[in-house]
Amino acid sequence: MEGRAVTEPATRRFRALFISDIHLGTRGCQADKLLDFLRHHEADTVYLVGDIVDGWALRSSWYWPQAHNDVVQKLLRQARKGARVIYIPGNHDEFLRNYYGTHFGGIEVVENTIHEAADGKRYLVVHGDMFDLVVTQARWLALLGDRAYDFAIKANRIFNAMRRVFGAPYWSLSKWAKMKVKNAVNYIGAFEKALATEAQQHKVDGVICGHIHTAALHDDFGLRYINCGDWVESCTAVAEGHDGHFEIITWINDGRQNALVPVPAQAQAA
Repeated sequence: MEGRAVTEPATRRFRALFISDIHLGTRGCQADKLLDFLRHHEADTVYLVGDIVDGWALRSSWYWPQAHNDVVQKLLRQARKGARVIYIPGNHDEFLRNYYGTHFGGIEVVENTIHEAADGKRYLVVHGDMFDLVVTQARWLALLGDRAYDFAIKANRIFNAMRRVFGAPYWSLSKWAKMKVKNAVNYIGAFEKALATEAQQHKVDGVICGHIHTAALHDDFGLRYINCGDWVESCTAVAEGHDGHFEIITWINDGRQNALVPVPAQAQAA
């Protein structure tokens, strides 16, 4: 479905918004796009589904521009205005796992939670890294992979800078390479199946997660699997309408009119 270019999109109000893998504190974080998204999307409940702040990156080198601080302030402001904001830490912001059950500026920190949709269906909300064997069994390999991913993102910026010179639109070199590797595709499938199995054990109707930076919405494993994606490359969020309908929203930049354009990334599963 094609998006329509607009200079000032109308504010959309949802029952719930789910955002993951922002990676504040990294150069790859697209904080400006997220800020614009948050200006035009509000919800009764906002779920921060892990890796919001990248503690791994900040430990090796400090990077915190004003836009990253603005994202934090925007989320705190939403909590002050009455939205319920729930933070589920991931592996990159695992330092917050010592604060389960506490509140920071009105933001609740929990290990995981159950979201009940407007239609009565229940969803396990969890970051997902606990179901990633690389993270849980070979942390050194996860750290190495994280460095390689950062390098790919930097190369991607240079690659797309050259494309802009020739008037070509943004294209993710790193995502293309990842999806072309058979093992990566198998890894995503195994991750999705593991999350679906965990949801079945919780006796819920679906799972909402993040971690692998791949937005998805499907019913392939006998229940609904929803992944929020990320704000490094895909710039996606999951939204639940007041009728219980879920959608993935991709927030992209249209260089022709210098406008941000909301585009549903994937059709609702049947």
